[in-house]
Amino acid sequence: MARYENIYEYRVSLQGAGLTIGVVMSRFNQDIGEGLLSACTSELTRLGVGEDNIRIATVPGALEIPLALLTMARSGRFNALIALGAVIRGETYHFEIVANDSCRALMEVQLTTSVPIANGILTCEDDDQALARMHQKGSDCAQAAIEMANLLRAIGEPS
Repeated sequence: MARYENIYEYRVSLQGAGLTIGVVMSRFNQDIGEGLLSACTSELTRLGVGEDNIRIATVPGALEIPLALLTMARSGRFNALIALGAVIRGETYHFEIVANDSCRALMEVQLTTSVPIANGILTCEDDDQALARMHQKGSDCAQAAIEMANLLRAIGEPS
């Protein structure tokens, strides 16, 4: 049902068939990263992305994720990308630097390359918070990546 009679609205599509998705996961806080990755890949395949169209790269930490994503985006091989990891607050200011700079860099990569990036880098006070969020966030990122890939494809099609 159309929201407006004379205004075109793009439809939300979570159809993953035919899409190629790149995933970059931080190995720092690896148990949480693996939980994010498991939920993410399960949701991608459930939504129709072929296992042979999912590419996974791992990097040492959250600050290395944007460079791997930038390289993937520039390759022209991916319809969307997903960043997965966990930054857990410690006793130093380092948490804020890693959380803020990794997020800023993800935004910069997607805005300069026009390849959508779903941000699944959890920023939590402790391991319990991250463990409680990892499965839902991994799944949410898969959905966001597919939805944005389909939206950008639809916007680029001639009317």
